[in-house]
Amino acid sequence: MEKYDLIIIGGGAGAFAAAIKASELNAKTLLVNEGLPLGGTCVNVGCVPSKTLLFAGEVMHLAKNHNIPGIDIEIKNFDFQKVVSDELDLVTRLREEKYEKVLKNLEYVTHIEAGAKFLSANEIEADGKRYAADKFIIATGSTATIPPIDGIKETGYITHIEALKLQKQPKELIVLGAGALGLEFAQMYARFGTKVAILQRNQSIFPPGEKELTSHLAEILRKEGITIKTNVLLKAVRKQDGKKAVSYEINGKQEEVSASEILVATGKTPNTKELDLPKASVEVDSKQAVVVNENYQTSQSHIFAVGDVVNLPLRQEPSAGREGTLATENALKGTKNKIDYNTVPYTVFTDPQLAGIGLTENEEMKMLGRCLCRTVSFADIPKAIIMRKTEGLIKLVIHPENKLILGVHILAPQAGELISQAIWLIKDNKTIDDVANSLPMFPTLSEAVKLAALSFTKDISKLSCCI
Repeated sequence: MEKYDLIIIGGGAGAFAAAIKASELNAKTLLVNEGLPLGGTCVNVGCVPSKTLLFAGEVMHLAKNHNIPGIDIEIKNFDFQKVVSDELDLVTRLREEKYEKVLKNLEYVTHIEAGAKFLSANEIEADGKRYAADKFIIATGSTATIPPIDGIKETGYITHIEALKLQKQPKELIVLGAGALGLEFAQMYARFGTKVAILQRNQSIFPPGEKELTSHLAEILRKEGITIKTNVLLKAVRKQDGKKAVSYEINGKQEEVSASEILVATGKTPNTKELDLPKASVEVDSKQAVVVNENYQTSQSHIFAVGDVVNLPLRQEPSAGREGTLATENALKGTKNKIDYNTVPYTVFTDPQLAGIGLTENEEMKMLGRCLCRTVSFADIPKAIIMRKTEGLIKLVIHPENKLILGVHILAPQAGELISQAIWLIKDNKTIDDVANSLPMFPTLSEAVKLAALSFTKDISKLSCCI
C-alpha cells in the first residue's frame, strides 16, 4: 500500500488548485480523478465552452441589433455545427494547456484516472489498489440533478453537457429551470434561431439576485422572443407527434408546451454517492453535500472538501479554486484559512450580464429593518448611450447610518467586469462618499458606479459629463 502526505479526489478547479499548492509545499500528493476529463466542469462542460457559444450568439445579435444609423450588416451564413466544432476544439486546447501540461510540471504530484472509494478514514481504493494518506481533500464536483417528473426518463432530455456538443440545432427548446445555467443556454440558443421556452419553479428567474434587476432581465429576454413561465409546477413529460411535451401547472391552471428537445437546468447534485463516505465517517447533508466548517474541514479533521461537493452557499469557479488552495494550506500547514463569501461576486453571462456582490435590498431589510438603496438606469450613463445599450440598471445597497456600501448589483454589458471594482468597495469598507469623490475614466461603463453613488444626494439627470 502506497502512502502519501495528501490525497486529492477530483480533477476540476478545486482539485487542481489544491494540487498546485501541495506541490509548492513539497508534499507527496496523489490526484485521483474519474468522470469528466482533467479540468472538470469549467474547461470541459462549463465556463469555457458555454461562454464561447454565448459570445457567438452575442455577435449574431449585435449584427442585427447594433442600432447605429448608416450601417447595415448582413449575416450571410450560420453553420451551427461549425460553431460547435470550434468550441470543442478550444476546449481541447485549453484543457491541454491549462491542466494536462500543468499537471506534468507538478514535481510532487502523481495522477491516476480511477474512481476512488474510502476504505477507512485514512485509506482509499482506486483502480484495484489501496492508498493511504495523512490528509485528504474531496473535490469531486457535482452532476446535473434530474427532477422526478413523470415520464422524463422515457421521453428523453439533455443536460448542459449534451447541449454544448449537439450536432444538430433543435428547432424548439424547453428549458426546465432558470438560474445562471438555464438563462445562459436559453439566450444562447434563442439567438441561434431556436424557439425557446423557460419553465421556472420560482417567481424569480434568478432567486439569489436583486429582484429589481432580475425582473428587468426577464423583460429583456422576453423581448428577444424567449417565453418565460414562473411559479411553474412541472407535472409530466411525454412524446407527442414526434416532439417532447411538458405539462405543468401555474396557479391551479393546467398548461402544456412541446419542443424538439428538453434541457434540464434544475440544479446540481454533489458527487458523493460513490465515495463510500460512511466508511470514513464523513458527514453529508440531506442534499448529499459534504458538510464542512468555514476552514473546509469535514467531520473528520484531517479530511477537507471544496467546490461543488460541499454545503457552502456560493458555488462558482473562482471560489472553488481558491478553496482548494486554502484547504491545502489548512491541511498541510495547520492554518485556519477561510473566505468571506460576502466579498465574492457572481455573474450570469447573459447579454446584458447580471452581476452582484454583497447584500440585496431584501437581505438588508431582514438584517436592519430598513434599506437605503438607489437604482440608476444605464440610460443615464454616457458610455451606454454611446454604445446604444441603455437597457441596464445598477443598484447600490447602503447602510442607512454610516453610508457603507453593503451591496452592488449590475445588469449591463460587461457587468462581470464592472463588478470586480465592487469587491474592493465592500472589502475595504468604502462609503458612497468615497465613490462620489473618485475619478473614473470618462466615458466608461464603470462610471456607472460613481453616478449611482451620486444619485443618493443629487439628481444625476441634471449633471454634466465628467463630474
